[in-house]
Amino acid sequence: MPSVEDRFAISELLTRMAYYYDEGLLDHLEASFSHNAVMSMQIAGGDLVGPFQGREDIMALYRNAKSTQTDVRRHDITNVFFDVADGVISTTSYLTLFATEHGETKLLTTGVYRDIVEQSEGAWHVVKRHIDLDSGY
Repeated sequence: MPSVEDRFAISELLTRMAYYYDEGLLDHLEASFSHNAVMSMQIAGGDLVGPFQGREDIMALYRNAKSTQTDVRRHDITNVFFDVADGVISTTSYLTLFATEHGETKLLTTGVYRDIVEQSEGAWHVVKRHIDLDSGY
């Protein structure tokens, strides 16, 4: 199991990634992924979206999504827990996604992030992310 310090640092990585997206700090979000990261998504049990290979592909998805948003989004990351198998650290966490537009806040979707993380270049990075959303938004 990762040390308490590592668990804190990894949890902070995950919450900062949500903040970076919400605040449009996409260069910081990009740096949170390893160079060879892989990401995929599934919405309400539908077809697999991705996988997106490498930072460039992943960030193209995020940048495109951000460019079409007219609302203010808040990704709330909770219930982070850790597993270790064969020296690989994985995390599971809940997502609650809110949006505010024209003074009205609403719940857009909920879901689960499943991440594999590793430490490199003196920092923790996501090397694999799968997002399961409970509904479309």
